[in-house]
Amino acid sequence: MSVSVAGSESSPAAERGDAATRLHVHQITKYDPADRDEHGHYAGPENVYSDHGPVEAAYLAAVAAFAQEAGVTRLTIREPAVAGFVNFGVEAPIEGHGLAGLFPPDLTGYHDGAQVSVPVALELVRAMLRDNGAWCRLEAEGRFFVHVGYDQYVYVGSALPCADAVTFTHRQGLFAESLNRSPYDPELDEDELARRRPADAAFWTELEALIVDRGAVVLEEGYVRNASRWHRVTTVDELAAVRAKLTPRARLLVWPDLSTDVEGALADLPDDGLSEIIWQSPEGRIDSVTASEAHYPELRVLVADAHAVLIHSLYEAEHHPLTTAVLPDPDGVLRARWTP
Repeated sequence: MSVSVAGSESSPAAERGDAATRLHVHQITKYDPADRDEHGHYAGPENVYSDHGPVEAAYLAAVAAFAQEAGVTRLTIREPAVAGFVNFGVEAPIEGHGLAGLFPPDLTGYHDGAQVSVPVALELVRAMLRDNGAWCRLEAEGRFFVHVGYDQYVYVGSALPCADAVTFTHRQGLFAESLNRSPYDPELDEDELARRRPADAAFWTELEALIVDRGAVVLEEGYVRNASRWHRVTTVDELAAVRAKLTPRARLLVWPDLSTDVEGALADLPDDGLSEIIWQSPEGRIDSVTASEAHYPELRVLVADAHAVLIHSLYEAEHHPLTTAVLPDPDGVLRARWTP
């Protein structure tokens, strides 16, 4: 993804020449191609904000037209995310990430592989256009997709040319430009996908051995990107109970047990950089927060009553869980495309 500069998403000129994409792909925007410079970057008068009004409605109508012509009535949520510590959108995320009214507060139903109707998918597109905090790919496998980028760039792919939808989009005052592929095509993440490990029998056997050897571990359930649930597991029986409640296709990271030396752990916080602080309340609830050195005073207040704590760096070179995996589907096939 790009930073918020008008026309910063890849232009048609930049995307042509890749013959690998099978679907008919269109870039839908409010940006007139006549106002692009020699590099394909938009230089016209339109800004990068959603108007939360008629232009936004035109985007949603265009996506609906493509879906209708493609014969799509339901779409699958892929790689769902919520706003994290760092946000590059031009509008600030809102409470609930734009998902309120679409999913329960605990986001049940908002997970990789969940299917939604086209009306719900359009509301997800609206939330993404507004930078509310939620982001995901929307797909009907092999037939259709909708990807939303920054700066009001939307990409629609269909097994059909959707000529009528293209004409409709233009009548809405938007522009539908043909591309060979979306810049958010998951195939562009092939190197990352190669590192996935399924949470198969071998993984659970390894995790059981860690519990027995260490007495307890902390299992991080990444149910969407930038959000996790935490489970302190002390016995194999507890692990079985946790497994039964895990979100489909969740990312799983296993960490050492929480330390009851809360003051000692806080004293070891790095002088700079991002850390994730996981703490357990006296009632047993486990929460987490991402913080930098600028937030340490508030952090100490937040965890003042903590019973135990675990702190780890978010920098990749210093991010060392004991083991990781991604939940396969019930048939044993690993379809989730993200890595822990």
